[in-house]
Amino acid sequence: MMTRIPYRTLLMLVLALRAGHAFGQTPQAVQSPSDLKKLSLDELQAIEVTSVSRRPEKLSETASAIQVITSEDIRRAGATSLPEALRLASNLQVAQVDSRQWAISARGFNSSSGNKLLVLIDRRVVYSPLHSGVFWDAQDTLLEDIDRIEVISGPGATLWGSNAVNGVINITTKGAKDTQGVLVTAGGGSELHGVTGMRYGGTVGDAVRFRAYGKYFDRGTSALPNGYQATDAWHTGQGGIRVDWDASPDNRFTLQSDLYDGRIAQPSSSDVGIGGGNVLGRWSRTLSSASDLSLQLYYDRTHRNIPGSFLEDVNTYDADFQHRVRVAGRHDIVWGLGYRVISDNVGNSAVLAFLPAQVSRQWFSGFVQDEVPLASDRLRLTLGTKVEHNDYTGAEYQPSGRLAWILSQRHMLWGAVSRAVRTPSRIDRELFAPPNPPFLITGGPNFVSEDVVAYELGYRTQPNDRLSMTVATFYNNYDNIRSLEQVNPPAAFPVVLANGQTGTSYGAELTADYLVTDWWRLHSGYTGLHVNIVAKPGSTDTTSGGSESHDPQHQAFLHQSLDLPAHLQFDLGLRYVSEITNQAVPSYGEMDARLAWRPTPALEWSLVGQNLLHQQHPEFGTLSSRTELKRGVYGTLIWHF
Repeated sequence: MMTRIPYRTLLMLVLALRAGHAFGQTPQAVQSPSDLKKLSLDELQAIEVTSVSRRPEKLSETASAIQVITSEDIRRAGATSLPEALRLASNLQVAQVDSRQWAISARGFNSSSGNKLLVLIDRRVVYSPLHSGVFWDAQDTLLEDIDRIEVISGPGATLWGSNAVNGVINITTKGAKDTQGVLVTAGGGSELHGVTGMRYGGTVGDAVRFRAYGKYFDRGTSALPNGYQATDAWHTGQGGIRVDWDASPDNRFTLQSDLYDGRIAQPSSSDVGIGGGNVLGRWSRTLSSASDLSLQLYYDRTHRNIPGSFLEDVNTYDADFQHRVRVAGRHDIVWGLGYRVISDNVGNSAVLAFLPAQVSRQWFSGFVQDEVPLASDRLRLTLGTKVEHNDYTGAEYQPSGRLAWILSQRHMLWGAVSRAVRTPSRIDRELFAPPNPPFLITGGPNFVSEDVVAYELGYRTQPNDRLSMTVATFYNNYDNIRSLEQVNPPAAFPVVLANGQTGTSYGAELTADYLVTDWWRLHSGYTGLHVNIVAKPGSTDTTSGGSESHDPQHQAFLHQSLDLPAHLQFDLGLRYVSEITNQAVPSYGEMDARLAWRPTPALEWSLVGQNLLHQQHPEFGTLSSRTELKRGVYGTLIWHF
């Protein structure tokens, strides 16, 4: 009889890599934080987003389940990291694993090495070829420089490519013209021991603007279930620059770069070391009111050293071209070409190996999407597809069709059918644990892409000037889900990674914004989710998706923002998350609060409390390796001059 616990534990250890131890600038920029807080719901719904169609369009007219987190939202929530900011999107599943690890996904399949959510920062793909996911401890920026975060739940592969299976997160930073002068931030407290940041923005002549920033933080440990301290404290420093050159009214150039370095404690071994940097250049040209193009190039390097486990250096080179044009006065066409090459060099250990240790992989892609009005301007059909070639499975096709029906100025109905794939990673094909025979687990030489066909139906309404609501429903049909197959049953080992599972998911996402008064705003959200994964005929996998998806069936969110007399602001966030059954993580409710004093527009003092309802609580992970999050309080100062 097959023994489930040992190899499932080993797989989760490997998939987590033992770590436990946007479209950029658009012609019409989103308003500054000082303006956003004054916007009515009408004006907020008119904010332009670019992630759904790769061109600016009003939030209220997008045929997609999209939520926008503004810079003002981030400030008023008291967030100090990108994952904390993402908690504001109720269409995401966001769980903190320990002091620095997070499990973030949309519409299911969440794990600490989740691989079905594509994340971009200024159109730079944040992607690990090792496991097709995101190392959240390496993703950071000065949060005051973020313009907006667009969060799409549902496939976005037609425009953004593989791994945009269940959603897309597009983080867009502000242009240099919106970050002029000096900004100083400082703070610290019980769990966030210290955080400091500084930014300076200036000009060179009339056409060139720039900014430079630096930041450092020191975070404390999470807690073990028995109340003792875990060994996972960490600290990181980061800096960067951005230069924007308006060469002419129709030509814009951007050059930006970031560098970071950090250390993370782990038990019974030396600290984990992370570091890296990137350089990105973008040229945008407006050809006419109905046509524009852009070319973006970037280089990204990441370094990760987990003593006793593995060491990895990844170099990514990426080129992306896009052209938008209106044809015959009706067809709004966006098309583009892309090329990416990744060089991945792994230092193997006595625990696991990736063979060969050094590889170079290429991706070639092209996409086209056409939006055309049908019977009238109130009915729009969008059809498109992306063709992408990778070195593992060859050509992959990811088409979609969307229909938007604007019932009236305040009501919109939309539906979509899409196909997306998650292409193989190095874990799927090239993993061996231990690194020499006899193996306990190996990658599958014939592992193919996981795929989904998704059906969506949504409704967006703003019945009056003070209330807006959105509901998005979905049904997803998955095939070729990763499985654990016995090579010689009934012997438990070795186990090979294969595509022996299939599954479905369905659910609904509801959001509402209510402006009670001019000084009191409420934002709420609810997500209901059901995921069912089963083995295909002939598969020996007995996990029922237990190694691929760890999701609560219900989560609810409420945030209130109050502008009080004497330049005071009070924000309160409540969230409820139901249990994660296959990890035995109990349901929980939590509260965050923030009190701020802004005696002048240039100066702000704030006091923030996080996880205030419990001394400590778990959010993710099996009991044998679980850590818990502690109540924390910290203060911050922000000064512009």
